[in-house]
Amino acid sequence: MSFLQGRALPWVIVSALGWVLTGCSPYFHQPTRPRAARLGEETAITTELRRLPPAKEKVVAAVYKFRDQTGQYKQSEVGSTFSTAVSQGTTNILLKALEESGWFTPIERENVGNLLNERKIVRSSVAQYKDGENLPPLLFAGVILEGGVVSYDANIITGGAGLKYFATGGSTQYRQDRVTVYLRAVATRSGKILKTVYTSKTILSQSVDAGIFRYVRFKRLLEAETGFTTNEPAQMAVTEAIEKAVHSLVIEGIRDGLWAVNDKAVAQTKPLLDAYDKEKTEMSETDVYGVRKYPMNAPFWCLQPYGAVWRYSGDYGRRVLETGYGASFDFHITPVFALQLNGGVGTLASRETFRSNVSTLDANLFFRMLPFQRTTPFFYVGAGMISRRGNTAFELEGSRYYKINSGIGLQYTPAKAISFRTTLEYAQPLTDDLDGITAGRFNDYYLRASLGLVLNLGRFTPPTPKNVAKK
Repeated sequence: MSFLQGRALPWVIVSALGWVLTGCSPYFHQPTRPRAARLGEETAITTELRRLPPAKEKVVAAVYKFRDQTGQYKQSEVGSTFSTAVSQGTTNILLKALEESGWFTPIERENVGNLLNERKIVRSSVAQYKDGENLPPLLFAGVILEGGVVSYDANIITGGAGLKYFATGGSTQYRQDRVTVYLRAVATRSGKILKTVYTSKTILSQSVDAGIFRYVRFKRLLEAETGFTTNEPAQMAVTEAIEKAVHSLVIEGIRDGLWAVNDKAVAQTKPLLDAYDKEKTEMSETDVYGVRKYPMNAPFWCLQPYGAVWRYSGDYGRRVLETGYGASFDFHITPVFALQLNGGVGTLASRETFRSNVSTLDANLFFRMLPFQRTTPFFYVGAGMISRRGNTAFELEGSRYYKINSGIGLQYTPAKAISFRTTLEYAQPLTDDLDGITAGRFNDYYLRASLGLVLNLGRFTPPTPKNVAKK
């Protein structure tokens, strides 16, 4: 207790203040007073809409109803509420996006009855004072834009992480929703559907909190909490998805010859179409969670030299860490499964009482969870042999013991030919005589952590849509 009163107390207070200041940083801009009205925020796609090359001739477009077709209500901790999850003003959002693009002349059709009634009033008023004067005719649309928000998927990804030690720590949680928009252009004269595009946007909600709760000395309790939560506005997500749909509709219409770019901006067309085609190709290889399906090929063979840290646990106490090295060779049966041969050299030791240099040789079944991703977790199981060694790794002395082992790890591939792999392995020899003492109920074992450079040789071709089409 005297230690807490002396040296520990200042550190505890400083740590608590650190947690508070870190957590309170989002509160420096808290809305503690009323704010004046302001113009609406723009999305990342708004700028792309304005950068579209100018049209040779604007398309007169009518939007009757572009509605929320999901019927989705907001989720709460006690169930659904009567408040809709999607904005009911999506027609207004679409009309604004059409105007921002500079490619369309939007005309009023959602409340066309109000417009016609007002024109009747104007016509009857004018007729009383000016004989023979009529209102100009209404514009008619060459294209009708239809569609709507077709889905709102809640909680497609949820997760979080946290760590506490002696009631001090923090945690974070997140949730991701998804909104999907379809937009189609219909020719007024023929009723033909000229083009249909489909876009989606995720909606992120996350929370971060930290706190400390502990006794710093007798009858002195320190407690501090802080945190914040951010929720991406659903309306902004819907706006961005609709603007992306308009952007895509313009580009695909240019590519298919439905409308044309101004003659002075023809040079801008090819880079725009190439970038759009590249994006479409990437999206065809991306799943619903935003992960590329096949960004790279999986190797046939892998050769990995590595350095390692060993930690023995046996009948001697006072365990220490020792260094070692080794190499492994993987032969892939499939992109997911491989046969691995692993040889290593290390030292089993306890402080001042036991030390033994050993060599190991293992055969493992290796499983890569995401074989075509740059970063993939993996695990393996296998069996092998361990023996005391002499002056070299291949000079074995004394008895040889069988063992079973398993490991987990992470592999990152920055380039096709090389990867970096880190592994944590648990090895269980089938003997309790590894350290020369047979005592207790459990056999000796050791842990081995390694880090190495992997050389990738040969390639598995992933089943991309192009390969499937060739077959």
